[in-house]
Parts: sequence; C-alpha cells; structure tokens
Amino acid sequence: MTENESLGSRIRRLRRAAGLSQEALARPDLSPSYISLVEAGKRIPSQEVIAQLAERLGCDASYLFEPLAEPDIADLGVEVRYAQLALRNGDAEAAFTTLTNLRLKVPATATDHRDVLFSIDLGIAQCLEHKGNLEEAAVRFEALRQRCAEHERGRVEELSVVMSLCRCYRELGNLSHAIQVAEETLAGVAELPPTIEYLELFSTLIGIYCERGDLHRAGFLASQAISHAEIITDRRALGGAYWNASAVLHRQGRSHEALALIKKAVAIYAEGDDERALARVRNAHATLLLQSEEANPEAAKTLLEQSAATLRALGSSIDVAYVETAMARADVMLGRPDSAIEHAERALDLLGSEHRLESARVHLVIATAHLLRDDHEAVQAAYERGALLLEASEAGRQAAFAWSELAEILERSGENERAVWAYRQGMQLLGHRSTLLSTRHRDVKGT
Repeated sequence: MTENESLGSRIRRLRRAAGLSQEALARPDLSPSYISLVEAGKRIPSQEVIAQLAERLGCDASYLFEPLAEPDIADLGVEVRYAQLALRNGDAEAAFTTLTNLRLKVPATATDHRDVLFSIDLGIAQCLEHKGNLEEAAVRFEALRQRCAEHERGRVEELSVVMSLCRCYRELGNLSHAIQVAEETLAGVAELPPTIEYLELFSTLIGIYCERGDLHRAGFLASQAISHAEIITDRRALGGAYWNASAVLHRQGRSHEALALIKKAVAIYAEGDDERALARVRNAHATLLLQSEEANPEAAKTLLEQSAATLRALGSSIDVAYVETAMARADVMLGRPDSAIEHAERALDLLGSEHRLESARVHLVIATAHLLRDDHEAVQAAYERGALLLEASEAGRQAAFAWSELAEILERSGENERAVWAYRQGMQLLGHRSTLLSTRHRDVKGT
C-alpha cells in the first residue's frame, strides 16, 4: 500500500466513523469530488488541507500520516468488555466514548476482527438507546440485524439485536413494524429449543401487543412464555414471563391476579444481582398498585422511592422517566398536584421528542393534576396532546381511553359540544362508524 492510499483510506474510515458525508467533510471550502479523489488515493492534499480535514475529523494532522498498526484482538476484546461493564453500571456516556474510539481502530473491512467489530457496533447502538437517541439507535440496530442475516451470526446475537430494535420501535410508537420484525424473527427459530434470549424477545413482543391493545394475542403469548420459561428452568426468564403476564392480566381488568404474578416476579428478581432489573420490576409493581381496583398510592410511593435511586444510578433515561411518571400518578392520587406536575415535567425533559408513547401518558397525568387545581384550560390542552400522541403512535385503544377521559373533563367544565366531539374521536379509534345519519345532519362539532 502506498502512502497516498494509506492516507485516503484513513480519511475515509475516520469520516464514516464520525457519521459525515463527503459533502459535510468538504464544507465550506472544498468540494465533495475532491474528497472522493483524496480517499481513492488519486489526489495528494496539501499540509493546509490536511490540517483542515484533521480538525473536522477530530484528530491531529500527524495522525493521518502515522502508519496503520494492526490492532491486537485480545486488547480490543478487553476494552470492549470494560465498555460493556460501564454501560451495565449506568455510565452510557463513558461506554459510548470508549466504543467509538475503538471503532476508529478497526477498519470495516478487517475480516479477522469481524466478531469484535460486531460487538463494538452493538455496544454503540445500545449506548444510543440507553441515552434516549432512539432513532439513531434504531438505524444502527437495523444495520446489525442485516449483518446477522448476511454473515450468519449466532442465534443469540440476532435475538439480542432484534429485541433492542423492537424496544426502540415501541418507544418511537411504530408498533406495527416492531411486531412484524419480532414475529418474523421468532418464527425463524420456532423449531429450536427455547433459550433465555428467545424468551426475552418473546416478552418484548407481549409488551408491544399490550401497547397496541391486542390483549387476546398478548394473553396467548404470555401463557406460552410461562410454559417455555418452566422448560428451560431459568429463574430470571420465569420472572420475566410472570412480569409480562401480569401486565396482560392488568389490561384485561384482572388486577388481583396481576398483582399476584408481579409479586412472584419481584421475588425472583430479588434472588439475583441485577439491581436495575429489580428496580424496574418494582416500578411495574408500583404501577399496578396505582391502577388496580383497590389502589394503594402510599405503598406504591414507597416502592417507587426504592427503585428511583437505583435507576438514577444504573438505569436509562426512559427507566428514570417511567419512575418520575409513576411518582406523578401517586402524587395525583394523594392530592398533591404541584408535586405531581414537578415529577411529570422532569419525565418530559428526560423523554425528549422521541418517546411518544410515554410522553403521551405523562401529558395525561399532567392533565389530571391540573384538574385538581381547577385549571380547566390547562387540563384540556394536556389531554389533547396526550391523546394525539397516542393516536399517532398506533396505540389506538389507549388513545380512545384518553379521548374518553377528555370528554368527561369537558363535561365537568360545561363544554358539552366539545365533550361530544371528544367522545366521537374515541369511538372512531375503536372502529365505530355511524351510518344512521349522513354527515350533513351531524351538527355537533368540536370548535
């Protein structure tokens, strides 16, 4: 390899690792075609141009001319494991920095390093998910899924990638695509004995069906998940199956059965050393206590306070947002609207613009808190935002409930015409289409 080719190859690798196009690297005073020629080894850039490129690529100019050293596979593996440990301990930023730096050391064409390269790219995607950058994470998980198919990677890796991908789609509100991807992947391994990774993806799919309101399918899968978990005799898998089955039972209105299963799940997770998972299942337990027929907000608040500290240290932004939302619900039920709004606003800050499903739920909690303060204008605005977010995220059943709650609030406020409009919005989401009167005879509208 000549010096020019080494320089061009290195510039191309650094540009791609930085996520820059040739046009972006060229701006403002170079052309994309010139960058293309440099990367192909057909142009020798001046020292001034090299300094410009190095600054845009985030490296020293001297680095572009250094000989390319073959990275040691053992050293790379150790660094990847340290990054994975940092991510597991809640330090996604440190893990992301380590992994992106490692990515610069390994050329994309290095076939001898294919396994460690896959681990690095998977870790980067997981860090992005952990930090709440869902759209970018989903793009990277999709690319990894494609690599699993092309290079016939192991079943465990494929299931792990698809599970993370489906979680991202779920939070982004793209429930139909998440279900399609999960169902296709599970069908491809259905003839093989179930594994922990299989059950984790299975559980993710159950949760997505719950979000979409397909409780019959979710219930059927939940019973299968428990049977599979008992076969492989893995305690954590069984705990996860109980967890998801409790969510289905709760949505079906069977709160007592749901609470019995979630308590079993908490007990199983308490046996292990995964503090984050234990905190998350405690949060789920608290949510059931808040939403059951015999609600117990005091007990729920105690559980939430136990899980909050752990998740702030080890959890993702969405984990913490879930806790803040649940605390807001508890405060509403305890008659503390100001505290509820503070928790809810913290949740919205953590969620940003990408977590449409959870953001919708937060808006509904805020609306209820404003109702306690008799601020009906704020109530109406929050409920409408929540319902529209749910509708846009394909969670039609939940959006219908939100519109129904809005109608009740509007009735209390004396706005009967808008209440009728809100009821109709919800009925349409549930599939109701009236044919008794033509549209020109329907004179009740929302204004």
